[in-house]
Amino acid sequence: MTRIYDFRSLFVVAAVTAAMLITVTASSGAVTGWNFTVPATDVKPVNGVFEFPESLFQDGKARHFQFKKSPSEWVRFFVVKSTDGVTRAAFDACEKCFRAKKGYVQQGDQMTCINCGLKFRTDKVNVVTGGCNPSALKRTVAGGKVTITVQDVLNGLHYFQ
Repeated sequence: MTRIYDFRSLFVVAAVTAAMLITVTASSGAVTGWNFTVPATDVKPVNGVFEFPESLFQDGKARHFQFKKSPSEWVRFFVVKSTDGVTRAAFDACEKCFRAKKGYVQQGDQMTCINCGLKFRTDKVNVVTGGCNPSALKRTVAGGKVTITVQDVLNGLHYFQ
């Protein structure tokens, strides 16, 4: 009898825990509406541009950023130095999966869509576009700085509404 009782108690605890987890997850999703697992740094433009030292990306790790134009209008993007040595930028969204509101995570030299699991080599960011590829974000690399205009960032606003 003790085993059955322990099993039932364990089952009840597991069911209650699962229900609480689902409630917390659902309510936090309702507030933000987004499922991003990769944190993003809030950035503010200066004189209409976002400027980053190119050295920030020397390690080849993608950095995710978020620009809040207003409380209800914001855009996420990432910058990464690819395996071929080029610093690239893209929106943290694609044409196919943006509605899932999950973005990309870096795994080695690839950016992986968190929604569908497709992997894209970092040296193809800004080169191959469309479909589930990270949506290209125009950037300029000169004088040791990566520069992205506010207008170019806002061109991706539709992915995040």
